[in-house]
Amino acid sequence: MSALENLKSFTLENLPDLDTVVVGALELLTDTKLPDSTVPFRRPLVVGSGNAETTGRIIFRENDAVFASESNYQEALERVSDIDGAVIISASGGKHAVGIAEALKVRGIKSILLTNNPAAPAAEYLEPGSVRVFPKNREPYTYNTSTYLSMIMADTGERAGEIKSFIETQIAPRQDGDLGNLDKYHAFTFILPAEFGELRPMLRTKFDELFGTKLVGRFFTPEELKHAKTVVPDERELFISIGGSADMLGAPSNHLVVPLPEGSGYSGAMCVTYYLVGLIQRSRPPYFKDHIEEYCRHASAVFNQDINPIVD
Repeated sequence: MSALENLKSFTLENLPDLDTVVVGALELLTDTKLPDSTVPFRRPLVVGSGNAETTGRIIFRENDAVFASESNYQEALERVSDIDGAVIISASGGKHAVGIAEALKVRGIKSILLTNNPAAPAAEYLEPGSVRVFPKNREPYTYNTSTYLSMIMADTGERAGEIKSFIETQIAPRQDGDLGNLDKYHAFTFILPAEFGELRPMLRTKFDELFGTKLVGRFFTPEELKHAKTVVPDERELFISIGGSADMLGAPSNHLVVPLPEGSGYSGAMCVTYYLVGLIQRSRPPYFKDHIEEYCRHASAVFNQDINPIVD
């Protein structure tokens, strides 16, 4: 069964790990035409919650944009007087996105919504033609892999099939070698090339969602790592250099170098690192799977919406 077929049929009893979801996302996006991620604004407000905010920072990293979250977008609107439009990024187009869209409409700010939901509730407050719907897979709640990957890939123009082939030929076989003993470690320090530094918050969020306080996950650029990040050594800490070299602090036996596809952009870096986090997930008890159903019951009450453990 392919990863994509798995994602169409899994249940609460056999939720997939993150590495399967990565491959399934790449299978979905191979030869798929994606919506345009560019916007007709000179200086937009780009706003999203959690990893949607990080996705916005990645997509509009070279724009003269003002970035904000659901917590501080009102402050950004008050502080910056020359915003000429807004981009709301939300996989569901619900939860905080609805209130944000309404607030922007009240202010008369033209907004565009990047979402994966054709029936996004936030669309009620937007002008016709202002919603761009990106493809997504059926995934466990919070995974949001195909969702944001499709938006990022629309910006970078990377080829999903090439990334998938790289993972299958260069990384997956290492599970029989140096990636086969991840259960030896309780802390994982990922070193990302500086040009992919905007990925760090997204990766931290994903690690937190999957492991909570059960494991330690740290994400730095090489220059960050030099600034007192390794004062306290730990023989159970694994350093994973993404697309870099093994010239790092710590014991050489605790180093792994994982390459990126040639000419990789943010999509390749995201997929490779997410895939590795998925392998860590496989090496541990099912922390996330054991608790996501109860979490969704609680989150449904908090947001006054039905939030399901499986997002179709």
